[in-house]
Amino acid sequence: MDVHGRDLRYFVAVAEELHFTRAAERLYVSQPALSKQISALERSLGVELFARVGREIRLTAAGTALLDPARQVLAAWETAESAVLAAKRAQAATLNVGFSTSPGRSGIAAAVRSRFSEAAPEAALHMHQVGWDDATAGLADQSNDIAYVWLPLPEAERYRWQVIAEEPRHVALPEGHRLAGHTEVPFHELLFEPFLALPRSAGPLRDYWLALDERDGLPARVGAQIAGIDETYEALVDGRGVCLLAAGNAPALTRGGVVTRPVPDIAGCRLALAWRADDRNPLIAVYVDAARRVIDR
Repeated sequence: MDVHGRDLRYFVAVAEELHFTRAAERLYVSQPALSKQISALERSLGVELFARVGREIRLTAAGTALLDPARQVLAAWETAESAVLAAKRAQAATLNVGFSTSPGRSGIAAAVRSRFSEAAPEAALHMHQVGWDDATAGLADQSNDIAYVWLPLPEAERYRWQVIAEEPRHVALPEGHRLAGHTEVPFHELLFEPFLALPRSAGPLRDYWLALDERDGLPARVGAQIAGIDETYEALVDGRGVCLLAAGNAPALTRGGVVTRPVPDIAGCRLALAWRADDRNPLIAVYVDAARRVIDR
């Protein structure tokens, strides 16, 4: 037995009107089409639902038995449809923002949130921290709609971005390191040091923080792999290597036992707000516009 919601709606309309023409007008269908559908429902159920007496119709015992359950099914389906629609609207009005390191530089993230909320007061904003193994901070697997990321991105052609901060690169060293007493560290002093490296899944971002472009073909020595701030701090304290980092991230590592120094002769780094090029979520444009207003203030 294969009864559809349309069949039940047609049946209930005829049962309540007890008149095919009025029921057809109520349903915005032709009377012959309605009669055909009711006949098909009766064949499917193997029972007559209406007794046709001259020009009048009446519910049979089977039709009377079906009426209340049919109304309940239709009411339940309307409730389900409303719930799905509400969930769809809620999803459309939610923006998931990813980050791997704190985007709170100079109050940028808080200011962007404030302006976004002014522009889209009904929208929900959810922040999600993502591990360093994903350089896209949740964009690649679509778990986030927009993300604070460090450039360069893997498969950069898939994304669009807005640079929100440019910072010099520093080097983090254990406080007993031979270079720790310098006020700044030229990069040639670091060429033969073991480096802490991002996971290989970070792609070109791993190469960037190893400064491969600054080495003239000399490979980097990797002393350990790191995937988070705490892990990086422990590796530094243990003397397993040094690492480059953005100047704005230095406070996260200088907890005691670690120092950071500017590396003046290499290019700085760029923190960007990125999103998928093919994503049509309108809230992305609202968030990007809020970010642009913050950085242009």
